[in-house]
Amino acid sequence: MNRTAKPSGDDTAPGSQTLARGLRALELVAQAPRGLGVQQVAAQLGVHRTIAYRLLVTLQQFRLVAKGDDGNYRPAAGLAVLGAAFDNNLRQIVTPTLRALAEELRTTVSLLVAEGEEQVAVAVIVPANVPYQLSFNEGSRYPLTRGSAGIALLASMPPREGERDLVGSTREHGWVLTHGEVEPDTYGLAVVVPRKPPLRPVCINLISHRRDVIERGRDAARRAADILAGLLA
Repeated sequence: MNRTAKPSGDDTAPGSQTLARGLRALELVAQAPRGLGVQQVAAQLGVHRTIAYRLLVTLQQFRLVAKGDDGNYRPAAGLAVLGAAFDNNLRQIVTPTLRALAEELRTTVSLLVAEGEEQVAVAVIVPANVPYQLSFNEGSRYPLTRGSAGIALLASMPPREGERDLVGSTREHGWVLTHGEVEPDTYGLAVVVPRKPPLRPVCINLISHRRDVIERGRDAARRAADILAGLLA
């Protein structure tokens, strides 16, 4: 269930190609658990080794990546500073509440935000000690028009012309349940986290192959959303 956007850098506007390549190199390193070498970055970017080396050295100078003894580049402390700046350290604030919810319900819990016309997974928490885990990557992006999370985020916004009836009912009730809109045979339940503009729309999302698990978790998810509303005000 990983659909993280991957801009190539070659399709961007004139003058932005180097920046786009550098940002893509940073994404690649951040997503590699064991780090990446220069040649690996070059191959994935489709550029010469020399270009990849210059990009990585620049990122290293800004402390966004660090070179290990094995020659691989890995995320560095500068990323923590940038991450903390996102919506006043949103992920760190919400994680304890989401983890408690995931462990209580024994299903995957996530927090998604609206960004343009997309929903973006900011935090994805998988419960420990469960025989089967259903998950997706943090940073994954999907259209706002698909799935329970997208519907809940749209319900947090002013009404749009031609919006689905489900968005209107979610705006009224504060939650929505869908089936198979993002992944086949997967149930999703999203609960709106109330926030006032200009704060970005946020929702809690539960996913499972079992409808009974999702339905049983609705009230707990709504309580968690109220908690987060207070923390994120």
